[in-house]
Amino acid sequence: MLVLALTQQIILIPLFLRYWSGDTLSAWLTIFAAGNLVLVGDAGLHGWSLNRFLSFKSRDDRDRRTRRYYGAAFRLFAWLTALLVALVLILFVLIAPSHALGFSGQPGFDLAFMLMTLGMILTLPANLASSLYRAGGLYGRVVGVQAWGTAVGQLGQIVGVIATGSLLAVVVAYVAGQLATAAFIMFADVRQQFPVIGGGARPRLSLRWTLGQFVGAFPFAVMNFAEVGLTYVSVLLIGVFVSDRIAIAQWGLTRTIASLLRGLCTQMTLPLAAELGHDHAIGARDSLRGLYARGSVVLILFVSVVTSGTLAFWRDFFEIWTHGAIAYNATLAIVLLLGTCIAAPAILALSYANYSDRGPLLLRTKSLQVAIFLLLSLLLIPIMGPLGAAIALVSSDVIAQLGILFTIIVIETLNRPLRHVALLFAIMLTVVPLGAGLGALLGHLLPGTGMAHFLGECTLWLIAVALLSTPLASRAFRERLIAVIPS
Repeated sequence: MLVLALTQQIILIPLFLRYWSGDTLSAWLTIFAAGNLVLVGDAGLHGWSLNRFLSFKSRDDRDRRTRRYYGAAFRLFAWLTALLVALVLILFVLIAPSHALGFSGQPGFDLAFMLMTLGMILTLPANLASSLYRAGGLYGRVVGVQAWGTAVGQLGQIVGVIATGSLLAVVVAYVAGQLATAAFIMFADVRQQFPVIGGGARPRLSLRWTLGQFVGAFPFAVMNFAEVGLTYVSVLLIGVFVSDRIAIAQWGLTRTIASLLRGLCTQMTLPLAAELGHDHAIGARDSLRGLYARGSVVLILFVSVVTSGTLAFWRDFFEIWTHGAIAYNATLAIVLLLGTCIAAPAILALSYANYSDRGPLLLRTKSLQVAIFLLLSLLLIPIMGPLGAAIALVSSDVIAQLGILFTIIVIETLNRPLRHVALLFAIMLTVVPLGAGLGALLGHLLPGTGMAHFLGECTLWLIAVALLSTPLASRAFRERLIAVIPS
């Protein structure tokens, strides 16, 4: 999925720019943002269902509970999906997206926007099946199925833009791939992988039970909106408050690298968070502390190395990537990348909190993050444009997630939290400047321009980093480093 995410957000962009203007690309990025924003519309039921399925594992009658809960929750997802479809259709009647977002001159924008949002809403029930896969240890299975659907959708996007040059054709191809994947998961594969959910009486949805699900899911809804929704909301806010349509493309493309970096970190923490959640559930405090301490150091070392390289080479890549059609904004890129790196320690804390059912903590911190982002966005975006969105996004992440969520989790988890935090930021302050400085030096010394120069400087930098990392190949050296990690 990571490779396909890179394809969707990076590799397809130069192809789109061969057939589209900057304004059309901005329209696509806006529609794409709206579609991904819809994915948080399940009101947190995905995260809540995951925790419910995990809780059934310790019960003697777990199969019966799983079957009954899945049947009732699927009906709840279906009703929620129908309600969201109706609300969106009403909004389309009252407000034309092209007028609200400044794309009145873009042919077919309203229809493409409607197809994207409605299509992605129809995929929401698949979130319930996904939570069952994750709880059952088959997360790789559902990701593999989703990867195939995404790949087919991307192939359709390529054919659509080459054959027609139409924004609508690209949207149809993207949505078709997502819908086909969701339908296969919901109606075929999940029942094959989990036969226990089949059969039995059709459960009734009582008002009390339904309200209980939404109450329990509310913290996860806020968390999902803060984690996923804010970056896509920022695209729509720029469309509303900034008259320059190219600013949307500039923001969307620059934000891509920060989002991918954060996504990489999140993917690294998911299997670790599952182990941490297990240790938390059985009360294995010593194992929990050691695993959290080692995992956070590995995460910060990784994100620091990647950030340093990106700071050094992102400008060259951006200019090649966009063929010079979209202006590069160095300040915007630096704010997003450094902000993502600084806030990275909180990513593991977030994943662990999600797997240890810390609903109240997630609710408090994520609500604050959303409030900070919205307030700063409304103040800064009309004045500063995309840079204002970057400042709002980074500030909310650092203040709420790093300052509160991470602080509470690390104090509760580790015996020596201050020493551990000092080590994490010492790694950042050492690795990021050295890596970025090395990249800048290599870029200056290496002759040439264009793609050859870019590939050459990246190759030399990777070789240098690999050579500097050779001591880590020694098991004895690694064990000595692990021994000094404060936990």
